[in-house]
Amino acid sequence: MMRDPLVSTTWLAERLQDPDIAILDSTWFMPGTPRDARAEFLARHIPGAGFFAIDEVCDLTSDLPHMLASAERFTQAMRSLGVRSASTVVIYDAQGLFSAPRLWWNLRAMGHEASFVLDGGLPAWVVEGRPLASGEPDTAPGDFTANPVPSLVRDRAQVNAALETRVAQVVDARPAPRFAGHAPEPRAGVRSGHMPGALNIPFALAVEDGRLAPAERLETLFTTAGVDLAAPIITTCGSGISASLLALALARLGRWDAAVYDGSWTEWGGASETPVVQDPFPA
Repeated sequence: MMRDPLVSTTWLAERLQDPDIAILDSTWFMPGTPRDARAEFLARHIPGAGFFAIDEVCDLTSDLPHMLASAERFTQAMRSLGVRSASTVVIYDAQGLFSAPRLWWNLRAMGHEASFVLDGGLPAWVVEGRPLASGEPDTAPGDFTANPVPSLVRDRAQVNAALETRVAQVVDARPAPRFAGHAPEPRAGVRSGHMPGALNIPFALAVEDGRLAPAERLETLFTTAGVDLAAPIITTCGSGISASLLALALARLGRWDAAVYDGSWTEWGGASETPVVQDPFPA
């Protein structure tokens, strides 16, 4: 599948009145960031957009952050946002490119392939002087129905097996100091370091001026990090947000089959029995 997983602001602007296009704001901020994603959405958003709350449309029975919701809960949320089974969904965030891929992955993991990320997100839309709206949108209910795709989701046992048998590569999107164990994790009780055998591609390296880097740059980024782009890949990060961004990058390279470790480092580093590696400090 070689289509691109992103659409341009021009493409979306030309289709704002198209009833087959569903636009969703999936802005999410790191813990401790003094910003309110929902409040910012109500203040300004792309006309016709709905707000997807990553920390609400999730598995609320889990003690891990924003784990993938059940098919029933996700179906209910998408219908309330006006998404139909026939909708082409365009997702954006307020940072340019950060949390939108998480919803893109959620939708694909629930069987909705007609899902795209807006290249440049809300910042690009605003800079280009395109129309904005405010307040709660008036949206007619949709008929979306989730059809989960288990192959796009990995749990801790599956990741552990992949590391032990090398049946898949595990690629960690966290910043290099956190991966190496030289910087603390943002969540209390989570150890520093990385999984034995994991590779590191800090997600920020895949983003250029709030947009996903071109395919040539992404290919170099992955291969330089030691990733075999022809072999199975599982992405991970702190809590599954930037892991989804790496999955988006892999889709741009034609690897739509990359899976995401949903619990990511919050689960792995928060467990006492999982192996953790820390790199030595440079001499």
